Amino acid sequence: MAIRTTEDAVNNIIEVDSAILLAPFIETASSFVDEIAASSAAPAAARLELIERYLSAHFYTLRDPRSEQERAGPVSVKFQSKVDLGFKTSHYGQMALSLDPTGILRAASRGKRAGGVSWAGKEEDRGLTEGT
Repeated sequence: MAIRTTEDAVNNIIEVDSAILLAPFIETASSFVDEIAASSAAPAAARLELIERYLSAHFYTLRDPRSEQERAGPVSVKFQSKVDLGFKTSHYGQMALSLDPTGILRAASRGKRAGGVSWAGKEEDRGLTEGT
């Protein structure tokens, strides 16, 4: 796994609670960006770093949601959120989607990943479902 962004770079786009480590969020983002980097349509390294930075911030917001509106009395907080799935739930995820020219993040956000099926049983048991 190639880590492209830094904690300082992520801190520059999102206010981070110093008690929460950023490393797990950066590592998660990096795993997605590795897939983008392996694509034949992969963008330049600078764009990959930006995608990783915004994805890191997106994953951080899952742990520490952003407040959209706060009030002092009587106490009230409204968090930024969007009723959606995947990377569209935060502004940072939406930015990462817009930076990815490969469409890999968009597909992952919709839950479309490569998959397969393989037989794990005994060879003689295969015929049981084929009409025996």
